[in-house]
Amino acid sequence: MAISRDPALSAQTRLVADGRPDPAPDAPLNEPVAFASTYHAGGERGYGRYGNPTWEAFEEVLGGLEQGRALTFASGLAASSAVLALLPDAAADADAVVVAPQTAYLGVLDQLRERRDAGRIELRQVDVSDTDAVRKAAVGAAMIWLESPANPTLEVAEIDAISAAARDSGALTVVDNTFATPLLQRPLEQGADVVVHSVTKLLSGHSDVLLGATVVRDDDLFARLDRHRRLHGAIPGPMEAYLALRGMRTLGVRLERAQATTAELVRRLRDHPAVDVVRYPGFGTICSIEVDGGAAGADRVVDAVRLWVNTTSLGGVESTLERRRRWPAESETVDESLIRMSVGIEDVDDLWRDLARALDTA
Repeated sequence: MAISRDPALSAQTRLVADGRPDPAPDAPLNEPVAFASTYHAGGERGYGRYGNPTWEAFEEVLGGLEQGRALTFASGLAASSAVLALLPDAAADADAVVVAPQTAYLGVLDQLRERRDAGRIELRQVDVSDTDAVRKAAVGAAMIWLESPANPTLEVAEIDAISAAARDSGALTVVDNTFATPLLQRPLEQGADVVVHSVTKLLSGHSDVLLGATVVRDDDLFARLDRHRRLHGAIPGPMEAYLALRGMRTLGVRLERAQATTAELVRRLRDHPAVDVVRYPGFGTICSIEVDGGAAGADRVVDAVRLWVNTTSLGGVESTLERRRRWPAESETVDESLIRMSVGIEDVDDLWRDLARALDTA
């Protein structure tokens, strides 16, 4: 594959240029889908569970953007499971402490709670925007898990300061970079040890792929994550990797358009009488609002939209929203009326007309 990690090239250019086959007459411009479980002996891949050229093309692009080495997994939760497998076991090590956000992606919190309930870890949950609280919780910890911005309340963590505190405590810092993407934030450059992505969301961007990824710089961490993928089998399908790579090619323009629309919607939402709180960190394509009328008011809003889609996922070209506390496992720190909104690439005035009409029902 051609590698174009020229430091003079922007990230937006590398999105398009990296992960291509070597140029040759009549060779395809894009890495083809490699449907292969078996390879001829003598090479590095060995077997279909150990590697695939289509995965590797996607990993080249993502690794280049994050300035590390990427591994793809069957889903974001498969990626997070591999990262949590790096933890020591409490049965053998009393310091199996994980610091995690009060509010975060429910799948990750459920994985952490499952380990806690089995006596495998001690779980300390904190407000990740309170750096002092994170520092205190980090004492004796094995891992600090951050989402920044956090899902769905959008707190932003000081990754550099927290990573420094983690190093002092001998802990790994893991950052879920799904909401920001490497175009807006590169946690490895801020001192984090592991970056996690739900590729399902903004990276692939078309609501048609389940995929996850990890990115690291440390060779030992890479080898351990790779070994976990080989042994536990949560490998990506080649078609999913192909679709994700194709989606990544337009990440720059999708993100630019959706982020500009989000900022304008946030400006208008702050003036709407039915909106009590607007949560937006100032970047990205996700915002949250809390509306009049509590849970019932929020349900009226999400039931009334026509252009926006009431669904639980995010990061696609279409705009979606949902009341987060409809999920019983959602943190009680999330207001009953909170609506998380993922802004797509539709016309901003069309989105606003639909949303404003729905808000008038609250």
